[in-house]
Amino acid sequence: MAEAVGWNSLRSASHLTTAYHLPTARVDPPLPLSAPEMRCKAVEIVTAAAPPATETNKRKSINRYEIENLTTWLLKQEQAGHIDAELTIVLSSISLACKQIASLLQRSSIFNLTGAHGTINIQGEDQRKLDVISNELFCSCLRSSGRTAIIASEEEDVPVAVEETYSGNYIVVFDPIDGSANIDTSMTTGSIFGIYGPDKQCLVDLDDDSALDQEGEKCIVSVCQPGSNLLAAGYCLYSSSIVFTLSIGRGVHAFTLDTAYGEFVLTHKNINIPNAGRIYSFNEGNYDLFDAKLQKYLDDLRKPGPNGKPYSGRYVGCLVGEIHRMLLVGRIYGNPDNKNSKNGNLRLLYECAPMSYLVEQAGGKAIDGKQRILDIMPDQIHQRTPIYIGSPDEIDKLVTYLSEK
Repeated sequence: MAEAVGWNSLRSASHLTTAYHLPTARVDPPLPLSAPEMRCKAVEIVTAAAPPATETNKRKSINRYEIENLTTWLLKQEQAGHIDAELTIVLSSISLACKQIASLLQRSSIFNLTGAHGTINIQGEDQRKLDVISNELFCSCLRSSGRTAIIASEEEDVPVAVEETYSGNYIVVFDPIDGSANIDTSMTTGSIFGIYGPDKQCLVDLDDDSALDQEGEKCIVSVCQPGSNLLAAGYCLYSSSIVFTLSIGRGVHAFTLDTAYGEFVLTHKNINIPNAGRIYSFNEGNYDLFDAKLQKYLDDLRKPGPNGKPYSGRYVGCLVGEIHRMLLVGRIYGNPDNKNSKNGNLRLLYECAPMSYLVEQAGGKAIDGKQRILDIMPDQIHQRTPIYIGSPDEIDKLVTYLSEK
């Protein structure tokens, strides 16, 4: 009886409401009835007085959880008068193509989309299956936008004029899959685009096999504009994250794809490239083919600096991956001319010019070794150029080597 009274007293004192089964091996004796009442006293923590809940504080509290997606951001730029409604639609169409390409890349091995397509593009390069598919996706999205006049792609022999029913005012140049050789090994790839405004519409069928007439020649000329004429440019990175990076001439902003609801979300606002970096990216497999001045520059980078460490070398074989890392951490990337490629390997119109536009908007520099990339006037759609691009201090340092006599 005493045991039962003792347990009931404990249960009542602690306000337990759930029945527990006690072990029968041992039962503690009941507390003496005369024992003083025991209470736990909470530790008092002295805190500073909370600031008054002003309207500004309320807004900040709300904004902590606010997400701004690409569509909302574009509409805000349109409302502010930075872009027009036509360009908003074109950029939205490009972002849609990038989402579709990202989905295909993630499932490429499952659906047998890896490997060669069995065709060769105008540059004499073997096309991958996704090169062809991605090009079709870009063209389809841009055509459906109803705001594109001319499309120029790495995978098209000549610019494609959108038929009058669907035509708009903008020229879009793009590389649908940059670094497509990385697809089979699931490494970094990307898409690059640039948007120009033509002097006047060019509505001519360039798909037939007949010789170009005068209107067709005007169409090609309207595509061949210097990068300084770009209205917008960007890229989409396909890697551990899908990142859509964009500039409309007012800084550089990056949006990361939230796969939970299929939207690009603003994650990097007003990117500024560091003035210098400790990483360089050149394909040093071609070292013996480089100019002696460039070789000396690379040799000096590999020597220990004031901190006792040399530069670090990185090379992923994808221009988008190189530029994305450079924008965030700073450095220099080079794809120079060499004894076997007198004009370099990258295309001016839809690779070098859009990337140079982005890097300059972020505070960096881009040159071909002699002049600014954005000042070069292309005379061919698939014209190639050497390029050195990156942090301003790094480019200036390179120029001192290349200008030595």
